[in-house]
Amino acid sequence: MELTSKQRKILEKAAHDLQPVVIVGGAGLTEGVQQMVNSSLAAHELIKVKFNEYKEDKIELTNQMCENSGATLVRIIGNVSILYKEAEKEEDRQFNL
Repeated sequence: MELTSKQRKILEKAAHDLQPVVIVGGAGLTEGVQQMVNSSLAAHELIKVKFNEYKEDKIELTNQMCENSGATLVRIIGNVSILYKEAEKEEDRQFNL
C-alpha cells in the first residue's frame, strides 16, 4: 500500500503516543521478531519497532520486515520505525485512510 503525505501525517500523529511493541536486539531480525511484528500489526494496525542494536542497518531491516509482513513504512524517527498494515476486515480498521 502506498501512502500519501497526508495519510503519513495522520498515522505519524496517531503513533506519537504509542510505545514500541517490538524491539530488535542483539540477535537482529529473527523469525521470532518477525512473528511478533506480524501479530502486532494484526492486532493494532499501527506499531513502533525500536532498534536497540543494528542501528546502522535499521533501514534495510525495516524494509525486510515490511516485505515479510505486507506492511507499509510510515516513517523512521531516530532508532524507531513506524509500520502500518490495514486490517483485513473493514469493521476492524482503526484508521479511515
